[in-house]
Amino acid sequence: MFFVRLRMTTWIGVGVVVFEDLVASIRGCRACAHLLPVEPRPVIQVSPQARLLIASQAPGSKVHASGIPFSDPSGDRLRDWMGVTSKTFYDASRVAIVPVGFCYPGRARSGDAAPRPECARLWRKGLLTQMPRIKLTLLVGTYAQENALGAGRMTERVRRFREFLPKYFPLPHPSWRSRMWASANPWFELEVLPELRRRVQDVLEQ
Repeated sequence: MFFVRLRMTTWIGVGVVVFEDLVASIRGCRACAHLLPVEPRPVIQVSPQARLLIASQAPGSKVHASGIPFSDPSGDRLRDWMGVTSKTFYDASRVAIVPVGFCYPGRARSGDAAPRPECARLWRKGLLTQMPRIKLTLLVGTYAQENALGAGRMTERVRRFREFLPKYFPLPHPSWRSRMWASANPWFELEVLPELRRRVQDVLEQ
């Protein structure tokens, strides 16, 4: 068993790991380099102080280019759903963003490919352990929901969101397709979004 000099620390595997060292290791990870269509660029936003966690699926091509999570139209839509400004959204001491897959996975037949599974196994659990102040996790999209809750249908989980509170709040992915989905499910804007905004505000004000 080994020990690393303490700053912000937690137990991971067989030792004590410094938060800053863990984040640096994640940002330099190349475990999937031979499987990705572009150079690895892990995109996360984290702080041990964060109280709200956005668990998404994987960065898209625009986010890969910028290195900033949700720096695309889906991010605009998600911030609108949450009722927060960009300033609040990108305040890592309040909002953490940790997708299921940290790097852009490339394209599939109908949209982006599924997140690579290696991130969850190598990094994600240990990273979340380092953020003990998280009070609410937004499960954004099917992959994030399955990672936390197991197999299930996204629409039904969003409709039954109260069953997962206060720990989780399932949401659809805010891609352009969500506009069509919301039109077919008007209860989302009428029932889910007002409660989402209230819960987000309550957590951020703590």
